[in-house]
Amino acid sequence: MVTKEDAIMTGRELGRPERNETEAQRLDRNMGELLQELRVAQTGVQILFAFLLTLAFQQRFADVDAFGRWVYICALICALLSSGFLIAPVGYHRLVFRRAMKEEVVRTSNKFALAGLAFLSVALGGALTVILDVMFSQEVAMAGGIVSLGFLVVLWFLIPWVRVRAKRGDSGAEGH
Repeated sequence: MVTKEDAIMTGRELGRPERNETEAQRLDRNMGELLQELRVAQTGVQILFAFLLTLAFQQRFADVDAFGRWVYICALICALLSSGFLIAPVGYHRLVFRRAMKEEVVRTSNKFALAGLAFLSVALGGALTVILDVMFSQEVAMAGGIVSLGFLVVLWFLIPWVRVRAKRGDSGAEGH
């Protein structure tokens, strides 16, 4: 039985023709695509996390005010959470390997990846906020952090969500 979530994942609900592949092949393809995407995100979050870890040991970090320190701690925690969520599919896959749970692995790993991206967007916005706070002012820092977070949320979450909703509306219309 195909669930609505499966239909969205495979595109059947979107009115696209089905691929000529078995369920096992589809899951293998979905897992491979997810792993490729995670490689990109993991590299970025690990570089950010390393930067944030070393930031506290820089001489100018003493110039960071209480606001900047709180934002720094939040960004550091979000980078850690992002890294954890983006790496979690590896551990999850290893623990359920060869137990006929690939669909569960793909579904859960997708949720982990989305959570990791959400925390990554907050960590990136926080890192920028700390830097702007040191370089300019708290007001500039807050504005820059909010704009950067808004930009990432729109780019990574809102645009895809709007496109999926629009595509669903197109596939249900007569003559399409």
